[in-house]
Amino acid sequence: MKAGFCTTDITPALGMEGPGGYGKVYIQQIHDPLKVRAAVVDDGSNRVAMVGLDTLIIGRESVEEIRSTVRERCGIPEDHILIAASHTHSGGPLFGPLPDEIRQMPQPVQDLLLYHSTIADPLYREWVVKQTVTAICEADRKKEEVTLSVGSGHEDQVAFNRRFKMKNGRAVTHPGKGNPHIVEPAGPIDPEVGVLGAWRADGTLLGCIVNYSCHCTTFGGGVSADWVCYLVQTIQGVLGEQATVVFLNGACGDVTQVNNRSLKVPEFGEVSSRFVGTRVGAEAVKVLLTADKGELAPVTAKNQVLTFKRRIPSQTRVEKCRQVVEEGLKTGNRDTEWTFAKEILILDHFAKAKPEVEVEVQALQIGAAVYLSNPAEYFCQLGLDIKAGSPFPFTYVVELANGVVGYVCTEEALNPDGGGGYETLMTSYSSLEVSAGTRIAEACVDLAKQLTPGQVPKRQETEPSDDEWSYGILGPELE
Repeated sequence: MKAGFCTTDITPALGMEGPGGYGKVYIQQIHDPLKVRAAVVDDGSNRVAMVGLDTLIIGRESVEEIRSTVRERCGIPEDHILIAASHTHSGGPLFGPLPDEIRQMPQPVQDLLLYHSTIADPLYREWVVKQTVTAICEADRKKEEVTLSVGSGHEDQVAFNRRFKMKNGRAVTHPGKGNPHIVEPAGPIDPEVGVLGAWRADGTLLGCIVNYSCHCTTFGGGVSADWVCYLVQTIQGVLGEQATVVFLNGACGDVTQVNNRSLKVPEFGEVSSRFVGTRVGAEAVKVLLTADKGELAPVTAKNQVLTFKRRIPSQTRVEKCRQVVEEGLKTGNRDTEWTFAKEILILDHFAKAKPEVEVEVQALQIGAAVYLSNPAEYFCQLGLDIKAGSPFPFTYVVELANGVVGYVCTEEALNPDGGGGYETLMTSYSSLEVSAGTRIAEACVDLAKQLTPGQVPKRQETEPSDDEWSYGILGPELE
């Protein structure tokens, strides 16, 4: 088997917009560079490419352009390419509509997007597309013979579900550290650290693919890959700087580094970022050093495009939101109510222009491992449901892949009796129908079942022997 890796730079410039919230934020400093990291695996018959980008999201149009260009340049089929955003909240301006798209919208919607929301930068988008194409094609060109390993570790001290069931019967996102009204978490975490490694004949690590489920929201001090920066540093610090680390985020739509049941601080900034990245990286190193090496065949992929209706706000709700927005524009009040009223007005336009949304789910197989992806900020329980239904010994769920459709929650979270949390709100970012999460999970499991898992590599074993070691049979001596 062969594998190749390549890293390119996508660090934005100072002064560009910095997405990650619902309002305007501009980049004032750069902590660490942002990267595209690509891996190509070839079993002699098929190739697949797996790409992790240090960015909040990657839009469907960008993915289609990247895939098409890669196919033309090096022949990897478009549906054999997985492109996923790490979801760093300290990335570049790749989120939101482009200015040319906005100019075609009604004036009130234009104003809300241009002056009060995050929009994409067309030059930055073009550069990210080119750098991603370069990373994939170079990874393909640089392929060399390797043995592969796959395995999973366990890290449960850095990620926490951020939604909680409260004594009043509702669910709340980030209820406050140590809130006495907390009953229990409203959802699980996924502690699995999935690692696929590619090894040269001399035993050095060429590169690896790491899958773990936690929001990249630890930093916030300027442009940063967030805790992924320290994940990469940890692995390279032990196994060599030549090793490329491709990170693919798992189902973490409701999972962050914040432990609301603990009073300990800080959980943001440099200390938190290093803590999360180093612990996940250390677990990945343990997996890499433990898993047996060999062939991981076959290599293949399948995908399916689903269509979902949007949840659409009533016109009564739209009119109330319009009043809230207009009043806020007059008074300068930009509170939470105003923010989500603004989102309803933008969604109202989007929903009328495009009442249905296409969602690609993808299964990418490398031997005994399958990566099942979707373009949502996907709730953790749904990811665990996919793993439970998959026939593969190693199943890794990848969110925010091959596009973006916002938060996709469990049906329980969207239940008027006991649901809640801002992830369940209708916004310009999130609006898929209630059953979307379940249908995506079912489609992912169905794709996995259409594939046949390969063998897990096993280290060569020796024959049993009664040839006792000459030193070992000596003793004891007492004087």
